[in-house]
Amino acid sequence: MKRLLFALLSLSSLLVAQSPTIPADRSLILTHVTVIDATGSLAKPDMRVVIRDHKITAIDRKSAIVPPKDGGIVDATGKFLIPGLWDMHVHTGRKDIFLPLYIANGVTGVRDMGGDIEDPSGELSSLSGRYVQLSLWREAIEEGSLLGPRMVIAGFLIDGFKWPGNIAATNAEEGRQAADVLKKTGVDFVKVKSFLSKDAFLAIAAEARRRHMVLAGHVPDAVRVADASDAGQKSIEHLTGIALGCSTIERQLMDEKAQAFAARDRARYASIEPRATATFDPTIATALFSRFVTNGTWQVPTLVELRRNAIGEVRTGEDSAQNDPRWAYLPAPLRDWWSQSRHATAPIGGRELFASEFSSQKRCTSLASCSWLGPTPPIPLFSLDLRCMTS
Repeated sequence: MKRLLFALLSLSSLLVAQSPTIPADRSLILTHVTVIDATGSLAKPDMRVVIRDHKITAIDRKSAIVPPKDGGIVDATGKFLIPGLWDMHVHTGRKDIFLPLYIANGVTGVRDMGGDIEDPSGELSSLSGRYVQLSLWREAIEEGSLLGPRMVIAGFLIDGFKWPGNIAATNAEEGRQAADVLKKTGVDFVKVKSFLSKDAFLAIAAEARRRHMVLAGHVPDAVRVADASDAGQKSIEHLTGIALGCSTIERQLMDEKAQAFAARDRARYASIEPRATATFDPTIATALFSRFVTNGTWQVPTLVELRRNAIGEVRTGEDSAQNDPRWAYLPAPLRDWWSQSRHATAPIGGRELFASEFSSQKRCTSLASCSWLGPTPPIPLFSLDLRCMTS
């Protein structure tokens, strides 16, 4: 028997309209539904799907349907059934907004990279509070008392300096200690950030391997992306380190980036990625991406986020965000913040930078299935602009 990993994306409104809430231990039959199983097979139209106790017990084309005594039937003509989606890079916010919207969009699993939770009083602002709250929500979801997706949680993050809720690791010993703390805490994986030293990162990676913990996150500025992959980093977020790793002058740019950070020279720091783009080498890139495949290093590109950061999201007239029906799902504070950020001035060279990032991701994906979807929009998936993914 298959577990019920199917998200009723196009069926959600239909189910609400046609049937009352049916307990999990009772039967539900969907008739005349088109099944897309995501295996590469053709869509299967006019199917009957029988669900009982959270499991699909039958998928067939039986025309004679006997109404179950302990459940109901939904006519799903014109609707589609697909496997549940996983969003591999989220920062979950308010449970009354984010959790039901995940489900409404067919997202039945999320990898939370450090939640954005904040209660009305603003007291849950630290990552420690976020981790505890996310864990409590996960327990409630698993018990069936809260509607939401399966959750894999990072919780605490490790970076090279202290900020609220993270663990600071400035050297190798502190890196090992940080990984040990996370193991004892019981987080699902270790997330590293951009400002770790090379020694601290390699110590964290080694301890994670020793303790059988998954390592994910940013590639620190001080670490070559190839070395991060070799050290066992299983996912790279936001394509961090990729542009430099595909450049003919990677080490020079890394040195200059470190100098700019030390001098707090933001303009010079920001200029490094465009220069890496200008010195892109396809042979180097192909070798790097093949290395990722060999090492099992996945990319979570968050292309929507990269696009907005690189070229902005300026829309006017009929194409403005306020005229988008999805806008209604955003809480007022988030609408205000997003309105300002979407119309921010795009950096010089932003379009060229994003074009390079997008091209790199396509090259990587063409070598093997080495990408996970993670849009990191301000609201779950309603902000996922598929034009970005197909242009």
